[in-house]
Amino acid sequence: MRQSQLFTKTQKFAPKDEQAKNAQLLIRAGYIHKEMAGAYSLLPLGQRSVEKIKQIVREEMNALGANELIMTGLQRRDLWDRTGRWDDDAVDVWFKSSLKNGREVGFGWSHEEPIGDMMQSHINSFRDLPVYVYQFQTKLRNELRAKSGIMRGREFVMKDMYSFSANAAQHDAFYNACIDAYKRVFDRLGIGEDTFVTFADGGAFTAFSHEFQTVCEAGEDVIYINRERGIAINEEVLTEETLTELNVTRDELEEVRTAETGNIFNFGTEKAESIGLSFTDENGKSIPVHMGSYGIGITRLLGVLVEKLADEEGIVLPENVAPYKVHLIDIEAADQAEDIYLALLEKGMDVMWDDRDLRPGAKFADSDLIGIPWRIVVSKRSLEAGGVEITSRRTKESEIVSKDDAISKMLAL
Repeated sequence: MRQSQLFTKTQKFAPKDEQAKNAQLLIRAGYIHKEMAGAYSLLPLGQRSVEKIKQIVREEMNALGANELIMTGLQRRDLWDRTGRWDDDAVDVWFKSSLKNGREVGFGWSHEEPIGDMMQSHINSFRDLPVYVYQFQTKLRNELRAKSGIMRGREFVMKDMYSFSANAAQHDAFYNACIDAYKRVFDRLGIGEDTFVTFADGGAFTAFSHEFQTVCEAGEDVIYINRERGIAINEEVLTEETLTELNVTRDELEEVRTAETGNIFNFGTEKAESIGLSFTDENGKSIPVHMGSYGIGITRLLGVLVEKLADEEGIVLPENVAPYKVHLIDIEAADQAEDIYLALLEKGMDVMWDDRDLRPGAKFADSDLIGIPWRIVVSKRSLEAGGVEITSRRTKESEIVSKDDAISKMLAL
């Protein structure tokens, strides 16, 4: 990408009504555009980062043997009536509308019922199980509050996966494998040490669930953790009964503020029974399917990373999430910069070249704000000193190396 071809521009100020740091920085850096409270458009830089988060998640879900699909966001009322979740008293985040023929439809806030109904066309025998499917999809939730930027929106991108198993043992094996896969996702994003598998209330989904809570001062949740034993409890279920069940005392727990970045639910056979999803076992008996649901907030993760890693100058993102790995800046040395740019492109490196006709200070300020992990500056001063200047956005450490060494170092990373 030549930055002169990027239509977005950085901004000195975020919208006055934007309170969340993550959204302020992402708007100013040109990653997102605010349409209204809780609804943001992904601009080219934001889209690239979100796709990189999705790819990390996709690789781990595929490794579990799951199939990727994408479902419609329009939802039939009759399907949700079967499970009692069309009623606003049961689920208070519905966006609903009416078709021209008068039938009511909902806009997808979750997909347990539709995916379970769809599986009736594909699951008939015990030989058809287990089945694991997932999607990356835009969810719509009519949240009362939407003041946390992309960490809590009315429209957001989510990875939701669903499992269909023949029995509890088969389900539990996948459920536990999914916990391990989620841990790998958060490790790869650099927040594994700060993300805890948390015992929690299942809300509109089920009685209890496991959440993946990431320590974050801007988060909306409070959990209680014992780091040594790996125990984490959401304050919503912090009762004597829960403490006894987990064999821990309140004095052994540390209170921390967190953001929920993932969750998993075990429905047993209850969901399948209400939907009418069953299979024929080895003896010809009709058995309800065991179901599970597994979510990760994709756009929320980008917001959490910004909240946790940003500094006074702007965004700081991990190399595997940043829209580009290298930000190439030339100062009156376009020909030499183009040589490096083309060499990096030829090797498959993600690089954005700031080839705009701007003063150096403006280019550096934009680079700090956008937060690409590595900066290569090609200038008359650097060339006279022996080559180009490489700077780490995270550590701010710099060194002068030859053009060839700069290319080799970036490729080695």
